[in-house]
Amino acid sequence: MALDLDAVGRTSEPVDVSWGSDEALLYAVSIGAGQDPGAELSVTTENSENLRQRVLPTFGALLGQRVSRPDIGSYDRARLLHAEQHLELAAPLAVSGRARLTAEVLAIHDKGSGAIVWTGVRAVDPTSGAPMFSTRSAAFIRGEGGFGGPRGSADDWKPPTRSPDEVVRYRTRPEQALLYRLTGDRNPLHSDPAFAARGGFDRPILHGMCTYGFTGRAVVAAACGGDPDLLTAIGGRFRGIVVPGEALEVRLWLDGADVMFQTVRTDGTVVIDRGVARIDASRRSR
Repeated sequence: MALDLDAVGRTSEPVDVSWGSDEALLYAVSIGAGQDPGAELSVTTENSENLRQRVLPTFGALLGQRVSRPDIGSYDRARLLHAEQHLELAAPLAVSGRARLTAEVLAIHDKGSGAIVWTGVRAVDPTSGAPMFSTRSAAFIRGEGGFGGPRGSADDWKPPTRSPDEVVRYRTRPEQALLYRLTGDRNPLHSDPAFAARGGFDRPILHGMCTYGFTGRAVVAAACGGDPDLLTAIGGRFRGIVVPGEALEVRLWLDGADVMFQTVRTDGTVVIDRGVARIDASRRSR
C-alpha cells in the first residue's frame, strides 16, 4: 500500500447535492440535541408553536462529505483517523437547499509514524455560483509516513491561562454512533467490533464528526445565545477518541467575536483542542 504523493492539487468533478428538513432534524438528534426534549426545539422540530426550524451550522461539514475525494492511493481504512475539521459559512444554512461541491487534495504531510492528508471542499450555489460554505479536513493515516515529504507547519495554539468563561456539559448516548451513522457516515470503525479491533480499538468509537457536532452545539449554546445563525466558522484538532456513552465537557474562552475552546472527557482527556470559532452578531434573527 502506498499514498500517491502526486495527488496534491487534484480536484474532483463538481457534484450537486440537496437536503431537506428531515435531514437537518436527523442531524441535530444524531449529535445529541433533544436529550432534553423541551430544549433546542428550533433544530429538532419543524412545527413547534412560535418557532421556525433552524439548522445547526456544523451540518455544513456533514454536507461537505457528500462529494467523493480525489484518489490519494491505497491504504488500510482501519488505520485512518480524522485529525482536524474546519468549517466556514458564508451565510446561515437553509432548512432545505442545494449546493455544488468540489473537493481538492490540499497537502500530504509526512509525520514519520503516519501521513496527514489535507482535503478542502468548496460549496457554491448551483444557480448563481455564490459561495455558501467551505471545509478543510485532515486525515491521519497510521503507517503511511516516512516518505521524506514536508512535515507541515506547527500551530502555536494554546488555551488561555484563565479559567474558561463558559463550560457546557453533554453526555453521549451508548447508541450515539449507531444513530450518527444514519446521517451517511457508514465507516465500520464506529459500528463493527471486528473492524475496530483491526484499528487497535477494543470497541467501536464515536465518529470524530459527531464529537465535533456536540462541540458545535456547545458553542451555539454558550457563545451564540442559542442562535445557530451567529456561528460563521468553527474548527479544531481531534486529540483523543470518545466511546459512545461517555460524557463531554466543552470549555470556552470568549473574546468578542472570537471563541477558543477545548472538548474533554470527564477524566480530563482532551479530545478536541486548537478549537477556534467566530461569531457574527449582525446575523442575529430579528
